[in-house]
Amino acid sequence: MKEDCIFCKLANGVFDTVTVYEDEDFRAIMDIAPAAKGHVLLLPKEHMADLLEMDENVANKALPILQKIANAMKEEFRCDGINMLQNNGKAAGQTVFHLHFHLIPRYDEDHVILPWKTLSYEEGEALAVANSIKKHL
Repeated sequence: MKEDCIFCKLANGVFDTVTVYEDEDFRAIMDIAPAAKGHVLLLPKEHMADLLEMDENVANKALPILQKIANAMKEEFRCDGINMLQNNGKAAGQTVFHLHFHLIPRYDEDHVILPWKTLSYEEGEALAVANSIKKHL
C-alpha cells in the first residue's frame, strides 16, 4: 500500500466505503461522485498507477470480477447498457493515479455524456498505424 494514495486507503479499508464486492485482491465501492446511480469503482488493493503497471495476475483476476459486478448491475437496475472505463494518464482523464475501473449503468437517453470527436483515416493510414503498434508487441 502506498501511504499517500487515497485509493490504496479506500481499497484496503483504511477509510469507510460503501462496498459492493471484496476479496483478497480487490474492493469494489460506490463512487462518491457518480456519473449515474449505481456507478461502481473496482480498485486493486495493491498499488499500481495504471493499466501499464498492472501485474498479469491482477489482470487475470480483474475481468471476471468486472463481469460479475456488471451482470449484477444489469439484473438489479435493468439498465440498457454498462460502460466500463479505465483511464491511463492525465491526458486520458485519469485524476487518481491508482489503477481503477469504472462501471456505470446506462439507460437509453440518460444524458450521461462520454464524448470524443471522431476522426477518420486516409487511405492506407490505418494499416500504417496498426503496423507501427505491432512492431512493439
